[in-house]
Amino acid sequence: MFATGEDQRALAKGLGLTQPQISRKQSGQAAWSLTDVDRLATHYGMTPIDLLCGPDHAVSRLPAHRRASVIGGTQTVLTC
Repeated sequence: MFATGEDQRALAKGLGLTQPQISRKQSGQAAWSLTDVDRLATHYGMTPIDLLCGPDHAVSRLPAHRRASVIGGTQTVLTC
């Protein structure tokens, strides 16, 4: 989200979820399903394995057109 400049509402819309569902998943209160990972990878234009290899790898695989032109703000840390 940080690298693309998206917020939870935009991500939720892209995944067909609600913003509160995204919030619970990011805070570790709800689990990410394999379907979620597949949708997340499709949303960001990469393969599921790219996401599962860690955040640095995933950001390196993010297509240029999905990257934010100006990155700022705070980053949300995903917990497993």
